Amino acid sequence: MKKLTPVFFVSVVVTGLFIIWGLIPKSILPKANLDRVTTILQGMILDKFGWFYLLSASIFLLFALLLIFTKYGNIRLGKDSDRPDFGYLTWFAMLFSAGMGIGLVFWGVAEPLNHYYNPPYMKGQTAEAGRAAIRYSFFHWGLHPWAIYTVIGLALAYFQFRKGQAGVISSLLRPIFGNKVDGVLGTIVDFIAVFATVFGVATSLGLGAIQISGGLSHMFSGISNSFPTQLIIIAIVTVLFMLSAQTGLNKGIKYLSNLNIVLALAIMLFLLFVGPTNFIMNLFTTSIGSYLQNLPSMSFKLSPFGKEMEWFQSWTIFYWAWWIAWAPFVGTFIARISKGRTIREFVIGVLLVPTIFGALWFSVFGGTGIYLEYFKNKAIMDVINTSGSEVALFSVLENFPLSTVLSLLAIFLISTFFITSADSATFVLGMQTTNGSLNPPNRVKFIWGIIQSASAALLLWTGGLEALQRASIIAALPFTVVMLLIVVSLLKSFKDERLLPEK
Repeated sequence: MKKLTPVFFVSVVVTGLFIIWGLIPKSILPKANLDRVTTILQGMILDKFGWFYLLSASIFLLFALLLIFTKYGNIRLGKDSDRPDFGYLTWFAMLFSAGMGIGLVFWGVAEPLNHYYNPPYMKGQTAEAGRAAIRYSFFHWGLHPWAIYTVIGLALAYFQFRKGQAGVISSLLRPIFGNKVDGVLGTIVDFIAVFATVFGVATSLGLGAIQISGGLSHMFSGISNSFPTQLIIIAIVTVLFMLSAQTGLNKGIKYLSNLNIVLALAIMLFLLFVGPTNFIMNLFTTSIGSYLQNLPSMSFKLSPFGKEMEWFQSWTIFYWAWWIAWAPFVGTFIARISKGRTIREFVIGVLLVPTIFGALWFSVFGGTGIYLEYFKNKAIMDVINTSGSEVALFSVLENFPLSTVLSLLAIFLISTFFITSADSATFVLGMQTTNGSLNPPNRVKFIWGIIQSASAALLLWTGGLEALQRASIIAALPFTVVMLLIVVSLLKSFKDERLLPEK
């Protein structure tokens, strides 16, 4: 444990106190319990800073796109002689599994159907609402979130592998603040990153536990979709991802990530061909064009004069906060597996490949859900309203052949995504609290694994999905400021690269 830094001790103490706070009954702290305080903070952030999240996310996307077309795209993330450690397929599988695997499975059906019934600016349950539902799903899971990941991942890989800096968030600000990042300022920045990671990951781990529980209860009448069931699932998966975490980056995470992609593709392609294939592909093609056409206006759209403001707060602003809360984790992980790639190669790969895959995923699963509602009068949304968003996927699958097999495979896929995300997060938290060690000690990863799982269980117990959402939004706010400073720091450092020959 010689590599531990002050960030480790501060982060463990604060997150531990947070967990203890959540365990205190409301009767003891009626006005200062965790659920009440996070509700108040979330309301304040949504009311006061929604515009800030929207502008920041668009700045990150614009910055990433511009890098593709500048000479800085030729810079290699490492020495000029370095080459990537992983092939394209494994690289994509690892970044995708860590980035948003659980979320796609959870929201693949539920989000488009929610938008279909309650779209902004139009009447629900219409053809126009169906098109808007898929377009906004593309928007929430497309270029903007992956641009957020791109900024952090690029900065960490650039400063660590090319400039020889420690692989921690604070080192990215050295061009701005100099050696101050080695003191209290750096500890604060790294703590913000760790805190955002713990509760950003806890959000998705909670979603995974909810959906596994929902799927099992939907298929087996003897299993209830309740907190005790979810707690048992978290406990089992914790043991599994802790075992995986001990094997390192080149074994557990690599193999599970490849398995995730194979399973996800198999389920998606099966539904594509046994489902309404022509409708799905027409919807995919139309929605891609609509998404790209409306991307500039959607990127800056709020509703200061209309009732739709609540819709944007509940969906777009929450998503931008969620992705930013995940950014330290996903960015650190993507950086770790991207050494040797050029900036242009990195940006194009991280931005475009997951965006296209996500668009196809929503077209297949969300499109099928809308098709069943619009053309077949299936009451999928009624099931969601009764049993929760976690059963949406299983309600769609039961309308097709081999539904039981598909549902079991889906539960297994969610579980492997759960394990991969948690495994990756323990690796990243270990790096961030051991001064950027590329192979953090297993004991450190074990501690963070326990803290992650305890946080997810706590947030589910204190308020379910809403508490998880509040935690993400709150954790993301200070880190958004850090990310904007990182953009400035990168631009400042890139100026020195002008003296180097282009490759």
